[in-house]
Amino acid sequence: MLRRTASPGDLAPAVEATLAEFLNDQISALGGVDPALGRFASKTRELVLAGGKRLRPTFAYWGWRGVVSPHAPVEPVLPALAALELMHMFALIHDDVMDGSATRRGNPTAHRIFATEHGDAARSGDSDRFGTASAILLGDLCLVWADQLLARATLRPATLFAARAGYDRMRIEAIAGQYLDVLGEAEPGAWSLERALLVARNKTASYTVRRPLQFGLALAGPPEADVAAIDEAYSRYGLAVGEAFQLRDDLLGVYGDPLVTGKPAGDDLRTGKPTALLMLAHQLATPAQRAELAVGSECARSVARRAEVIAETGAVAHVEALIQRRVSEGVAALAGTPIHDDAYAALTDLAVTATHRPR
Repeated sequence: MLRRTASPGDLAPAVEATLAEFLNDQISALGGVDPALGRFASKTRELVLAGGKRLRPTFAYWGWRGVVSPHAPVEPVLPALAALELMHMFALIHDDVMDGSATRRGNPTAHRIFATEHGDAARSGDSDRFGTASAILLGDLCLVWADQLLARATLRPATLFAARAGYDRMRIEAIAGQYLDVLGEAEPGAWSLERALLVARNKTASYTVRRPLQFGLALAGPPEADVAAIDEAYSRYGLAVGEAFQLRDDLLGVYGDPLVTGKPAGDDLRTGKPTALLMLAHQLATPAQRAELAVGSECARSVARRAEVIAETGAVAHVEALIQRRVSEGVAALAGTPIHDDAYAALTDLAVTATHRPR
């Protein structure tokens, strides 16, 4: 059992055990229908349990732990916390398809796994098309399974209903943010720093920090503390820290070491995705630098030069300053909030660790 002093490091194994048990049951059930379905579904287990920071369950846990009794066991809410990882995997699989990414967490992405299997088995048709179609279906399956796992939380119906309302809002915002991200690549000339930050707030901040915290608060049920004040503090903290998280991701997408991040560097520059980093660079660039930043060759040398130009404009330093400001704003939002001291300490620490990932 996780005790009141549990750290995020203690939580992750419990979440992963919950996921493993649930996924094993679901995979076995589909495998009983047809062995091919069992093999298909087993990819979720490989992808979900292949690593990850478990940030969303962690934020939800501390949102919950901030208001519940010191002796409240975590087991009743574990399925709900773990469900956030399945929702996250749905988003990652679809995001990788849309971005055409080859690796995730240091391993092949779902669509690449299926495409490779198709080719190795010498099946009919185009391997890439099969990989894309299969990955989309696998992502859909993760979203359905997330709903089923959430329903396994042993909570009062009214509490589960309230948590579900926030969960649905979180899913809508994540999808809306993803569409804006896709639209930005199609209309880079119409984008701005403000629009890029809007994408960050919806695509990332909402379902990574803000809504998981509020989801955890809803899981606590009828509160003893001032729920309105806590909900507002969680919202302000979540938006600020979540935005900082995405800004860090923008930097890692250009300058990160793939061996550390598990993802290839430079993809955003190859596609010309209008991230906050790139929008800032355009604002700060000289006419000559702006010409070099225009999407051109996708060769490694051209991408590397665009990364150098971004740094030369001072945009990297500006983004680092934005991250620091957002983290400070997030921590300040919790000051005076009636949550337990250990949750306050954990969230203060998470504001820093979640947004200062190594390159």
